[in-house]
Amino acid sequence: MSRRPVQEEDGEPTDWPGSALVSDFLTRQLAGRRLAARSCLTYGRSLKGFALWMKSDGGWDGDWSKLTARHLRDFVIERQATHNRRSVHNQVSALRAFLSDLRERGGITTTPAAGLVLPKLPRSLPKFLTEAQTDTLMDSAEATEGDSPQTLARDMAILELLYGGGLRVSELCGISGGDLDLGSGLVRLMGKGSKERVVPVGDSAVKAVQTYLALRGVPARGGALLLAARGGRLHPRAVQLMLKKKLLLAGLPADLTPHKLRHACATHLLSNGADLRLVQEQLGHASLSTTQIYTHLSVAKLREVHRKSHPRA
Repeated sequence: MSRRPVQEEDGEPTDWPGSALVSDFLTRQLAGRRLAARSCLTYGRSLKGFALWMKSDGGWDGDWSKLTARHLRDFVIERQATHNRRSVHNQVSALRAFLSDLRERGGITTTPAAGLVLPKLPRSLPKFLTEAQTDTLMDSAEATEGDSPQTLARDMAILELLYGGGLRVSELCGISGGDLDLGSGLVRLMGKGSKERVVPVGDSAVKAVQTYLALRGVPARGGALLLAARGGRLHPRAVQLMLKKKLLLAGLPADLTPHKLRHACATHLLSNGADLRLVQEQLGHASLSTTQIYTHLSVAKLREVHRKSHPRA
């Protein structure tokens, strides 16, 4: 199926067929808290891109009931020429969710995405900080020049919570004062898909938070636990920028993101004997297979130790 390039203006398509049902789908997903706002935005872009691809040969009027398995197959084939495999998977994931919802609501009667074959994803191991690098980061973060004692204490609390609890940055920013029990070291989190879990964050994180709250002078209570410089709830982007600054000061790779502290938490837990299912629960993974990626990192470490230590390695 040959298609003409879609004409766009100022980066936005001039026309978007079939958008009404997509808008309705995204609104309900957001209202029902099935998807986070950022995920809804990503889904919207993917569905818009597919709709414009369908329209580009002039043979589709926005009627989703006319969609066939061949359309989806051709879409995947053509997208592979211009997008990486992860992007193709993400776009098809959005399509599957939308079409499944549309069928449940009677908008279509078939499942055109059933049996769709996607290109295999390369299995890559996540980057993470070693235990020594993590110690270096924490030591450097305590001595950053130019920041107020309260800001330094808040940043230490951020780093200790991310690493100690293996938190997503969105989970960290969503913590309210009543969510963290300083006595038990347990924090209540709202994870992906609005799934709640309670996990330990460790003594270092608890002490860092206590120091921050003491300097802040005002109990967190029901408000945000961690505040932005101008007050109000901390934003994930501010956490990312803060970490980049700390990494540079510590002489560590500046491309490591807050999520890499989550990877470090999982890897270090497994390397030191933690049970895989407990790590799954700590991270809030829906599937054990997602957590198993970290076992490869632990095995890699074991192989290295074996090579250095075994007399016949």
